[in-house]
Amino acid sequence: MLSGSYEECGSAGRSRVKPGDVLIHPPFDAHLDRFSRTGACILNITLPAVFGTPAVGRVEDPDEIVRAAERDPGAARECLHRQMRYLKAPPLDWPDALALRLRADPTCRLDAWADEQGLSKEALSRGFGKVFGITPAAFRAEAKVQQALALMTYGAQPLSNIALAAGFADQAHMTRAVRIVTGEPPTRLRRSIGFKTAPPQE
Repeated sequence: MLSGSYEECGSAGRSRVKPGDVLIHPPFDAHLDRFSRTGACILNITLPAVFGTPAVGRVEDPDEIVRAAERDPGAARECLHRQMRYLKAPPLDWPDALALRLRADPTCRLDAWADEQGLSKEALSRGFGKVFGITPAAFRAEAKVQQALALMTYGAQPLSNIALAAGFADQAHMTRAVRIVTGEPPTRLRRSIGFKTAPPQE
């Protein structure tokens, strides 16, 4: 984020972004952007191994990163890593709290969560959709896919075990969901990703 301001809704919840703010997304993360009247200038940098690690942070000198990106993407990544200061942003309201809950536990039952918050199922769906642009059920489905992708990246578990751990009914259910989000079946994605021993540190 280089200039201007906007609000973004994604797997990490909702973030109100200002100049110098940084948002890290896992691959295939769908999100909704709402820009201010003055617009915004955004620099996208491809980072390695970011499955399952959405994060929010700030940099002190975004112009330095822009200049580095014009010369070499690798230099821009190094500059970003050196400047990045991670932030813990509290949920703005109940839709954000639900988004964070679904990301942490994609098996969360929406009706039970609504009851805990004193919300009807209709109010839950309508209010969440107004903020994030999709229903809570669709957000939960994407969260399951992101969790499955993270498990595929950082371990050699059988796909059937990963499907159950990510909250899918079975491997076939996971395969359909992953293909919808990524365009590829899990077996092909896993070969292209390769294995890593641990998730990247924030």
